Amino acid sequence: MIQGFATAEGTAAYRARVGASAVPEHFRSWRGLTLSSVGIGTYLGAEDDPTDRAYREAVTRALEIGINVVDSAVNYRHQRSERAIGAALRALVAAGGARREEVVVATKGGFIPYDGAMPPNPGAYLAETYVQPGIVRPEDVVGGCHCLAPRFLADQLERSRANLGVETLDVYYLHNPEMQLPAVDRPTFLARMRQAFEFLEGAVSAGTIRLYGTATWNGYRQPPAAPDSLSLEELVRLAAEVAGEAHHCRVIQLPYNLGMTEAFTTATQRAGRDTVTPLEAAERFGLYVMGSASIYQGQLARGLPEVVGRFLPGLQTDAQRALQFARSTPGIGSALVGMKGVAHVEENGRLAAVPPVPWEEFRKLFQAA
Repeated sequence: MIQGFATAEGTAAYRARVGASAVPEHFRSWRGLTLSSVGIGTYLGAEDDPTDRAYREAVTRALEIGINVVDSAVNYRHQRSERAIGAALRALVAAGGARREEVVVATKGGFIPYDGAMPPNPGAYLAETYVQPGIVRPEDVVGGCHCLAPRFLADQLERSRANLGVETLDVYYLHNPEMQLPAVDRPTFLARMRQAFEFLEGAVSAGTIRLYGTATWNGYRQPPAAPDSLSLEELVRLAAEVAGEAHHCRVIQLPYNLGMTEAFTTATQRAGRDTVTPLEAAERFGLYVMGSASIYQGQLARGLPEVVGRFLPGLQTDAQRALQFARSTPGIGSALVGMKGVAHVEENGRLAAVPPVPWEEFRKLFQAA
């Protein structure tokens, strides 16, 4: 395994080494780290060798041109995305093209993954791999695919560390915890989250992760009355109950793009006596925000209205404009975009040389819409 983790000195050195052509605003400073405003995601794609090679090449190129935030999940492409990232990191570190201390590596656990491909009998695979060895109890599994039990998370964390080939993960997310809510009541859900946070704080102490958080799809964007809504305030309070104010629940991920603006526009969260947007709540609670689906899994890569180009000038493609919108939004730390090929990396990486849109110009887009 590659030892180490992202450090203040390493990420600052990365910025100095590869960021000569980047504008200062391309990088964000947070808790001493220097993170690129664009991150590479690894969700989509076929479960085959050509896609593995494409992701290895994409991650390699991203790290070469100023993108040092890499995001995955153990279930993405049945563990193949993590393994492709691991292969790229090993090759780069071995060749002296990157140092572990320069790169922020994030992954997720919660969905029960297959191993490389869909098994002929998924139920039998679940039973043989997870239930019979005692890694999960049937009553801990929701929807046949999701689990937050500490013993399961311990297994998943070790799988991710092995797949990625790193001793320590910079960020480990509980993946879509709102998946639990249709199946269990709120007290049971919170008890499960408490146990998960206790495990993750232990993983921090053991040196296998640095920070943790929640990567969600619907949870934080839903009205509080929605059955699967999540309260940032409640979960941050829970982390503080587990580990005090120095807890390590410090990062969230949620979708944000031109077609899904709720994180910035919709007040779904409580913060003390106020009702605020998810991005405002995250700022108040000291959380870094990774925006996912920045180009809506490719749906915003073409055919954007002319008004978008008018308020997001100086760019060549709609994919760049959609990504510029996401990373220019106040409160978004790093905008993640899936890039399973060098051409995508080159296209999106050009934003490193373009400043984010200033607030006075950015808000005109909403006024025009």
